[in-house]
Amino acid sequence: MTRVYLALGSNLGDRLALLRAAVRRLDALGAVVATSRLYESEPWEEEPGRTSTERRWYLNCVVAVDTGLAPRALLERLQAIEAALGRARPPALSPEAGRFTARTVDIDILFYGDDVISAPDDLQIPHLLAAERGFVLRPLAEIAPDLVHPVLYRPVRELLETLGDEHAVRPGDYPARWTEE
Repeated sequence: MTRVYLALGSNLGDRLALLRAAVRRLDALGAVVATSRLYESEPWEEEPGRTSTERRWYLNCVVAVDTGLAPRALLERLQAIEAALGRARPPALSPEAGRFTARTVDIDILFYGDDVISAPDDLQIPHLLAAERGFVLRPLAEIAPDLVHPVLYRPVRELLETLGDEHAVRPGDYPARWTEE
């Protein structure tokens, strides 16, 4: 079994229900061993046709899972979970296509053990921007502050202390045991 850390986010529909459903489905991939609290985070980019007051903030968390799935198989299963929960991916017209669009659920592999994987298509582990995003580092530091980034060789808590991301990320007003209904 390999410990993996996954970032989950949602800004469409019933965000809490979607994240709960995602965590339940993640348990089928191995064993969910930790979940952070929920955080509200400001969207990164303007959505076409929407003003800043119309943009919907994300609900984010990080989940640790022990799994026997290989990285590629894990990615495929995560994308299947996203699709089952209503995520529609736009056609890939460019590397940026759909990058900042609203979504029912988004699940990213942050870390897969200590592995470093750079496939020419869509599999990059550790996640290329994990160390630059407050909505990833804050919940990750909550459940794994001493986890060392396998490329940057710095613990998560240190990455968070030196974070330059100025987007708002705040603890959501949800119970600590939010995965339970």
